[in-house]
Amino acid sequence: MQFVFHSTPSIFIERGGSASLAKKILERGGKSVLIVTDPGVLSAGLLDKALSKFKELKLPFQIFSDVEADPPVSVINQAVKVAQDCKADFIVGFGGGSSMDVAKLVALLSPGTEILADIYGIGMAKGPRLPLILVPTTAGTGSEVTQSSVVTVSENEKKGVLSPHLLPDLAILDAELTLGLPAHVTAATGIDAMVHAIEAYTTKHLKNPMSDCVAKEALRLLSGNLHMAVNSGSDIVARENMLLGACLGGMAFTNAPVAGVHALAYPIGARFHVPHGLSNSLMLAPVIRFNIEVAHSMYAELGQIIKPGLKGSTIEQATGLAEYLGGLAGELGLPQHLVEVGITENDVDQLARDAMLQTRLLTNSPREITLSDAATLYREAL
Repeated sequence: MQFVFHSTPSIFIERGGSASLAKKILERGGKSVLIVTDPGVLSAGLLDKALSKFKELKLPFQIFSDVEADPPVSVINQAVKVAQDCKADFIVGFGGGSSMDVAKLVALLSPGTEILADIYGIGMAKGPRLPLILVPTTAGTGSEVTQSSVVTVSENEKKGVLSPHLLPDLAILDAELTLGLPAHVTAATGIDAMVHAIEAYTTKHLKNPMSDCVAKEALRLLSGNLHMAVNSGSDIVARENMLLGACLGGMAFTNAPVAGVHALAYPIGARFHVPHGLSNSLMLAPVIRFNIEVAHSMYAELGQIIKPGLKGSTIEQATGLAEYLGGLAGELGLPQHLVEVGITENDVDQLARDAMLQTRLLTNSPREITLSDAATLYREAL
């Protein structure tokens, strides 16, 4: 047996823990901080407690709040320039996956030794980077413990930067930051986190005992708390379990990479600006059904965690899991079909061609997905 397991060196979990951000930066020698976030986080006041401590401790900071979903290259370049202009020596990503992904690249690119165009792919980023802390405000991406950052490079394509240098020095998980999440965001990000764990457990490459362990625990926490978090958003225990589950899902897929669901979801986000979690949710059941003939035993194992009591052969249990997950989005108030987000039969062939560009992800699929298969899967999801 031989494998490597990467994760964030320190994870701090505490309700209200984001208020200690300034103190933790000072302890690590930070003197000028750039906080990378988005307008929604700023307007919701999620940074307020943390910022009051920055002022109290007289720690200079600047905020870059122009992050948008599926961040394009231009946003990353703008944030890097702000970091360089204010001579930041410490970067904080505070928000959802997009804010954390941008913060990772800002920390990496601000020293000026690398440029973004040269580091797409696996292991191309060499560092050094600025010290980095990530604070998630949604329970979905797990970006606080992943070595990847996804960039929208054109109207129809996303690219990833994958390197251990993108892992932060510290992640702060503060469930209080997620209490105000609307039900539809809670649902979409929760299913996104489940997809991470499901694909990590069934991936063709780099699956290992540690990734399997955290993937299964992620699914136990996520499936056991998702409905409560959506329907009773102020339940702090459910919120905390979702946040931890998403973090464990991130640990799983940064070591055992995601596959076909993500490959088919990316073009939906890039072309139609559908949020990433919802894009994953829309493609999840069709891809599971497609993979059943080669991965039914693994899906059956996960089915007993997500929907205990599934009966029959492993193929029947895997089929039951696909059926349950296919209805989960609608059960939680999300769109269940591509037509509900504006995608029609006329878009299928282009989406399939776009998906074929995601070779880094497609290679991890337990069953090979061809151009024809991709088109069939999109049609099934319509």
